[in-house]
Amino acid sequence: MKRSTVAIIFCLIIFLGGYLWWNNGISPVNTANHKMSIFVIKKGESTRDIATSLKNKGFIKDPVVFFLLLKKLGLDSKIEAGDFRLSPSMSAQEIAQTLTHGTLDIWITIPEGKRALEIAEILKNSLPSYKKSWNAVLEQNEGYLFPDTYLIPKDASINLIVSLMRENFTKKFNSIKNLKTTNLTTNQTVILASIIEREAKFAKDRPLVASVLINRLNAGMALGVDATIQYALGYQPDLKTWWKPNLTKEDLGINSPYNSYINPGLPPTPISNPGIYALEAALHPANTDYFYYISDKYGNLHFSKTLQGQNANIIKYGL
Repeated sequence: MKRSTVAIIFCLIIFLGGYLWWNNGISPVNTANHKMSIFVIKKGESTRDIATSLKNKGFIKDPVVFFLLLKKLGLDSKIEAGDFRLSPSMSAQEIAQTLTHGTLDIWITIPEGKRALEIAEILKNSLPSYKKSWNAVLEQNEGYLFPDTYLIPKDASINLIVSLMRENFTKKFNSIKNLKTTNLTTNQTVILASIIEREAKFAKDRPLVASVLINRLNAGMALGVDATIQYALGYQPDLKTWWKPNLTKEDLGINSPYNSYINPGLPPTPISNPGIYALEAALHPANTDYFYYISDKYGNLHFSKTLQGQNANIIKYGL
Protein backbone atom coordinates (compact mmCIF):
# COMPACT_ATOMS: atom_id res chain seq x y z
CA MET A 1 0.00 0.00 0.00
CA LYS A 2 1.35 3.39 -0.95
CA ARG A 3 2.40 5.77 1.77
CA SER A 4 -0.06 8.42 0.53
CA THR A 5 -2.94 5.99 0.87
CA VAL A 6 -1.86 5.07 4.40
CA ALA A 7 -1.68 8.73 5.29
CA ILE A 8 -5.17 9.36 3.93
CA ILE A 9 -6.60 6.41 5.86
CA PHE A 10 -4.81 7.57 9.00
CA CYS A 11 -6.25 11.08 8.62
CA LEU A 12 -9.72 9.65 8.04
CA ILE A 13 -9.42 7.57 11.20
CA ILE A 14 -8.35 10.64 13.20
CA PHE A 15 -11.14 12.70 11.66
CA LEU A 16 -13.73 10.00 12.33
CA GLY A 17 -12.45 9.54 15.87
CA GLY A 18 -12.63 13.27 16.53
CA TYR A 19 -16.10 13.45 15.00
CA LEU A 20 -17.36 10.61 17.18
CA TRP A 21 -15.65 12.08 20.27
CA TRP A 22 -17.21 15.50 19.65
CA ASN A 23 -20.71 14.20 18.93
CA ASN A 24 -20.61 11.91 21.95
CA GLY A 25 -19.44 14.81 24.12
CA ILE A 26 -22.27 17.15 23.11
CA SER A 27 -25.02 14.55 23.30
CA PRO A 28 -27.24 14.18 26.40
CA VAL A 29 -26.02 11.98 29.24
CA ASN A 30 -29.38 10.20 29.43
CA THR A 31 -32.21 11.11 27.04
CA ALA A 32 -34.69 9.20 29.18
CA ASN A 33 -33.93 11.07 32.42
CA HIS A 34 -35.93 14.32 32.43
CA LYS A 35 -35.64 14.93 36.18
CA MET A 36 -34.64 18.56 36.81
CA SER A 37 -32.02 19.31 39.45
CA ILE A 38 -30.47 22.53 40.70
CA PHE A 39 -26.95 23.35 39.51
CA VAL A 40 -25.19 26.24 41.28
CA ILE A 41 -22.49 28.44 39.76
CA LYS A 42 -20.53 30.42 42.31
CA LYS A 43 -19.51 34.00 41.66
CA GLY A 44 -16.09 34.11 40.00
CA GLU A 45 -16.06 30.39 39.12
CA SER A 46 -14.05 29.65 35.95
CA THR A 47 -15.54 27.95 32.88
CA ARG A 48 -13.16 25.02 33.34
CA ASP A 49 -14.36 24.52 36.92
CA ILE A 50 -17.99 24.80 35.77
CA ALA A 51 -17.42 22.17 33.06
CA THR A 52 -15.77 19.81 35.57
CA SER A 53 -18.61 20.31 38.05
CA LEU A 54 -21.22 19.61 35.35
CA LYS A 55 -19.44 16.35 34.51
CA ASN A 56 -19.17 15.33 38.18
CA LYS A 57 -22.89 15.98 38.73
CA GLY A 58 -23.90 13.95 35.69
CA PHE A 59 -25.15 16.74 33.41
CA ILE A 60 -22.55 16.42 30.62
CA LYS A 61 -20.36 13.64 29.26
CA ASP A 62 -17.09 15.44 28.59
CA PRO A 63 -15.85 18.65 30.26
CA VAL A 64 -13.27 19.29 27.53
CA VAL A 65 -15.92 19.14 24.80
CA PHE A 66 -18.18 21.41 26.85
CA PHE A 67 -15.37 23.91 27.39
CA LEU A 68 -14.59 23.96 23.65
CA LEU A 69 -18.30 24.24 22.85
CA LEU A 70 -18.56 27.36 25.00
CA LYS A 71 -15.62 28.86 23.10
CA LYS A 72 -17.13 27.87 19.73
CA LEU A 73 -20.51 29.44 20.58
CA GLY A 74 -18.93 32.53 22.15
CA LEU A 75 -20.71 31.84 25.44
CA ASP A 76 -17.69 31.40 27.73
CA SER A 77 -17.86 35.03 28.89
CA LYS A 78 -21.65 35.13 29.12
CA ILE A 79 -22.26 32.48 31.79
CA GLU A 80 -24.06 33.92 34.82
CA ALA A 81 -23.49 33.11 38.46
CA GLY A 82 -26.54 31.69 40.17
CA ASP A 83 -28.50 28.47 40.20
CA PHE A 84 -30.13 26.72 37.26
CA ARG A 85 -32.52 23.83 36.61
CA LEU A 86 -30.79 21.20 34.46
CA SER A 87 -31.47 17.58 33.55
CA PRO A 88 -29.33 14.74 32.09
CA SER A 89 -31.65 14.70 29.06
CA MET A 90 -30.38 18.11 27.93
CA SER A 91 -27.66 18.34 25.28
CA ALA A 92 -24.44 20.16 26.03
CA GLN A 93 -25.56 23.06 23.82
CA GLU A 94 -28.91 23.33 25.64
CA ILE A 95 -27.06 23.40 28.96
CA ALA A 96 -24.61 26.02 27.66
CA GLN A 97 -27.47 28.27 26.54
CA THR A 98 -29.31 27.78 29.84
CA LEU A 99 -26.27 28.87 31.85
CA THR A 100 -26.24 32.24 30.09
CA HIS A 101 -29.78 33.11 31.14
CA GLY A 102 -32.63 31.88 33.22
CA THR A 103 -30.85 31.73 36.58
CA LEU A 104 -33.33 31.16 39.41
CA ASP A 105 -31.24 32.97 42.00
CA ILE A 106 -28.75 35.80 41.73
CA TRP A 107 -25.47 36.29 43.59
CA ILE A 108 -25.54 39.71 45.24
CA THR A 109 -22.63 41.21 47.17
CA ILE A 110 -23.25 43.70 49.97
CA PRO A 111 -19.98 45.50 50.84
CA GLU A 112 -19.09 46.54 54.39
CA GLY A 113 -20.13 49.97 55.58
CA LYS A 114 -23.08 50.59 53.26
CA ARG A 115 -26.16 52.28 54.70
CA ALA A 116 -29.56 50.67 54.22
CA LEU A 117 -30.51 52.93 51.31
CA GLU A 118 -27.28 52.06 49.50
CA ILE A 119 -28.18 48.40 49.91
CA ALA A 120 -31.59 49.27 48.48
CA GLU A 121 -29.85 50.60 45.37
CA ILE A 122 -27.87 47.38 44.99
CA LEU A 123 -31.05 45.31 45.26
CA LYS A 124 -32.88 47.60 42.84
CA ASN A 125 -30.16 47.09 40.23
CA SER A 126 -30.02 43.34 40.77
CA LEU A 127 -33.51 42.00 41.45
CA PRO A 128 -36.60 42.29 39.22
CA SER A 129 -38.79 41.88 42.33
CA TYR A 130 -37.52 45.10 43.92
CA LYS A 131 -40.14 47.58 45.16
CA LYS A 132 -39.60 51.08 46.51
CA SER A 133 -41.41 50.06 49.70
CA TRP A 134 -38.36 47.88 50.48
CA ASN A 135 -36.38 51.00 51.45
CA ALA A 136 -38.32 51.61 54.66
CA VAL A 137 -37.95 47.97 55.72
CA LEU A 138 -34.21 48.05 55.08
CA GLU A 139 -33.85 51.26 57.08
CA GLN A 140 -35.67 49.66 60.00
CA ASN A 141 -32.94 47.01 60.03
CA GLU A 142 -30.00 49.39 59.70
CA GLY A 143 -26.86 47.87 61.21
CA TYR A 144 -28.06 44.27 61.05
CA LEU A 145 -27.95 43.79 57.25
CA PHE A 146 -24.74 41.80 57.40
CA PRO A 147 -22.29 42.50 54.55
CA ASP A 148 -21.66 39.32 52.56
CA THR A 149 -22.37 37.63 49.22
CA TYR A 150 -25.85 36.11 49.07
CA LEU A 151 -27.62 33.83 46.62
CA ILE A 152 -31.05 35.46 46.46
CA PRO A 153 -34.08 34.24 44.46
CA LYS A 154 -35.11 36.55 41.63
CA ASP A 155 -38.62 36.71 43.04
CA ALA A 156 -37.50 37.19 46.66
CA SER A 157 -39.57 39.35 48.99
CA ILE A 158 -37.94 41.97 51.17
CA ASN A 159 -38.84 39.92 54.25
CA LEU A 160 -36.86 36.97 52.90
CA ILE A 161 -33.87 39.17 52.05
CA VAL A 162 -33.82 40.85 55.47
CA SER A 163 -34.23 37.47 57.14
CA LEU A 164 -31.19 36.10 55.27
CA MET A 165 -29.07 39.08 56.28
CA ARG A 166 -30.19 39.19 59.90
CA GLU A 167 -29.70 35.45 60.35
CA ASN A 168 -26.20 35.85 58.96
CA PHE A 169 -25.58 38.75 61.36
CA THR A 170 -26.73 36.68 64.33
CA LYS A 171 -24.54 33.76 63.33
CA LYS A 172 -21.43 35.91 62.86
CA PHE A 173 -22.03 38.07 65.94
CA ASN A 174 -22.60 35.02 68.17
CA SER A 175 -19.27 33.60 66.97
CA ILE A 176 -17.34 36.61 68.33
CA LYS A 177 -19.45 38.01 71.18
CA ASN A 178 -17.24 36.25 73.74
CA LEU A 179 -14.60 38.89 72.87
CA LYS A 180 -16.68 41.54 74.60
CA THR A 181 -14.78 43.72 77.09
CA THR A 182 -17.17 46.71 77.21
CA ASN A 183 -20.39 47.38 79.09
CA LEU A 184 -22.29 48.17 75.90
CA THR A 185 -25.50 46.36 74.95
CA THR A 186 -25.66 44.47 71.67
CA ASN A 187 -27.44 47.37 69.96
CA GLN A 188 -24.93 49.89 71.31
CA THR A 189 -22.12 47.63 70.10
CA VAL A 190 -23.63 47.55 66.60
CA ILE A 191 -24.00 51.35 66.59
CA LEU A 192 -20.36 51.71 67.65
CA ALA A 193 -19.24 49.18 65.00
CA SER A 194 -21.20 51.05 62.32
CA ILE A 195 -19.20 54.19 63.12
CA ILE A 196 -15.89 52.31 63.21
CA GLU A 197 -16.65 50.79 59.80
CA ARG A 198 -17.06 54.22 58.25
CA GLU A 199 -14.19 55.91 60.09
CA ALA A 200 -11.38 53.33 59.81
CA LYS A 201 -10.20 52.44 56.31
CA PHE A 202 -7.53 49.98 57.49
CA ALA A 203 -7.82 47.02 59.85
CA LYS A 204 -4.99 48.24 62.08
CA ASP A 205 -6.93 51.39 62.93
CA ARG A 206 -10.27 49.83 63.92
CA PRO A 207 -9.45 48.81 67.52
CA LEU A 208 -7.80 52.22 68.04
CA VAL A 209 -10.83 54.12 66.73
CA ALA A 210 -12.95 51.98 69.04
CA SER A 211 -10.74 52.98 71.98
CA VAL A 212 -11.09 56.69 71.17
CA LEU A 213 -14.88 56.44 70.96
CA ILE A 214 -15.14 54.41 74.19
CA ASN A 215 -12.84 56.86 75.99
CA ARG A 216 -15.01 59.75 74.85
CA LEU A 217 -18.21 57.97 75.88
CA ASN A 218 -16.78 57.22 79.31
CA ALA A 219 -15.69 60.84 79.73
CA GLY A 220 -19.11 62.19 78.69
CA MET A 221 -17.62 63.92 75.64
CA ALA A 222 -19.29 64.31 72.25
CA LEU A 223 -17.90 61.78 69.79
CA GLY A 224 -17.27 64.40 67.09
CA VAL A 225 -17.40 61.91 64.22
CA ASP A 226 -17.76 63.08 60.62
CA ALA A 227 -19.48 59.86 59.53
CA THR A 228 -22.51 60.62 61.69
CA ILE A 229 -22.85 64.03 60.03
CA GLN A 230 -22.58 62.38 56.61
CA TYR A 231 -25.34 59.98 57.60
CA ALA A 232 -27.56 62.86 58.71
CA LEU A 233 -26.95 64.80 55.49
CA GLY A 234 -28.02 61.85 53.33
CA TYR A 235 -27.65 61.60 49.58
CA GLN A 236 -25.83 64.42 47.79
CA PRO A 237 -27.23 64.70 44.23
CA ASP A 238 -24.52 67.03 42.99
CA LEU A 239 -21.74 64.76 44.24
CA LYS A 240 -23.68 61.54 43.59
CA THR A 241 -22.71 60.10 46.95
CA TRP A 242 -24.34 59.17 50.24
CA TRP A 243 -21.22 60.18 52.16
CA LYS A 244 -20.34 63.81 51.59
CA PRO A 245 -16.59 64.53 51.77
CA ASN A 246 -15.14 67.83 52.95
CA LEU A 247 -17.81 68.79 55.46
CA THR A 248 -18.43 72.50 55.94
CA LYS A 249 -18.92 74.45 59.17
CA GLU A 250 -22.64 74.57 58.36
CA ASP A 251 -22.69 70.80 57.95
CA LEU A 252 -21.17 70.34 61.40
CA GLY A 253 -23.99 72.41 62.89
CA ILE A 254 -26.83 70.42 61.33
CA ASN A 255 -29.81 69.99 63.63
CA SER A 256 -30.01 66.22 63.86
CA PRO A 257 -29.86 63.56 66.59
CA TYR A 258 -27.07 62.04 64.47
CA ASN A 259 -24.89 65.13 64.88
CA SER A 260 -22.21 63.72 67.17
CA TYR A 261 -20.49 67.10 67.41
CA ILE A 262 -23.32 68.63 69.43
CA ASN A 263 -25.00 65.54 70.92
CA PRO A 264 -22.98 63.50 73.43
CA GLY A 265 -23.31 59.73 73.41
CA LEU A 266 -24.01 57.32 70.59
CA PRO A 267 -26.38 58.22 67.74
CA PRO A 268 -29.90 56.74 68.05
CA THR A 269 -29.33 53.96 65.48
CA PRO A 270 -26.45 52.46 63.48
CA ILE A 271 -25.25 54.62 60.60
CA SER A 272 -24.07 51.75 58.38
CA ASN A 273 -23.97 47.98 58.27
CA PRO A 274 -20.67 46.84 59.77
CA GLY A 275 -18.68 43.74 58.91
CA ILE A 276 -17.12 41.20 61.23
CA TYR A 277 -13.88 43.12 61.89
CA ALA A 278 -15.63 46.35 62.86
CA LEU A 279 -17.87 44.33 65.19
CA GLU A 280 -14.78 42.69 66.71
CA ALA A 281 -13.24 46.11 67.32
CA ALA A 282 -16.43 47.37 68.97
CA LEU A 283 -16.57 44.31 71.22
CA HIS A 284 -12.89 44.49 72.12
CA PRO A 285 -11.42 48.00 71.74
CA ALA A 286 -7.73 48.61 72.20
CA ASN A 287 -6.75 49.84 75.66
CA THR A 288 -5.37 53.36 75.08
CA ASP A 289 -5.46 56.90 76.41
CA TYR A 290 -6.32 58.31 72.99
CA PHE A 291 -9.13 60.85 72.68
CA TYR A 292 -8.47 62.18 69.19
CA TYR A 293 -7.61 61.02 65.69
CA ILE A 294 -7.36 62.45 62.20
CA SER A 295 -7.11 60.85 58.77
CA ASP A 296 -4.34 61.77 56.35
CA LYS A 297 -4.88 61.92 52.59
CA TYR A 298 -4.17 58.19 52.28
CA GLY A 299 -6.76 57.17 54.86
CA ASN A 300 -4.24 56.35 57.58
CA LEU A 301 -5.35 57.51 61.02
CA HIS A 302 -3.12 59.35 63.47
CA PHE A 303 -4.01 59.31 67.16
CA SER A 304 -3.31 61.60 70.06
CA LYS A 305 -4.12 61.84 73.75
CA THR A 306 -4.65 65.60 73.90
CA LEU A 307 -6.10 68.43 71.84
CA GLN A 308 -2.61 69.86 71.57
CA GLY A 309 -1.44 66.58 70.05
CA GLN A 310 -4.39 66.61 67.68
CA ASN A 311 -3.58 70.13 66.52
CA ALA A 312 0.06 69.13 66.02
CA ASN A 313 -1.02 66.22 63.84
CA ILE A 314 -3.25 68.53 61.82
CA ILE A 315 -0.23 70.71 61.05
CA LYS A 316 2.10 67.75 60.53
CA TYR A 317 -0.12 66.07 57.98
CA GLY A 318 -1.15 69.22 56.15
CA LEU A 319 -4.78 69.15 57.23
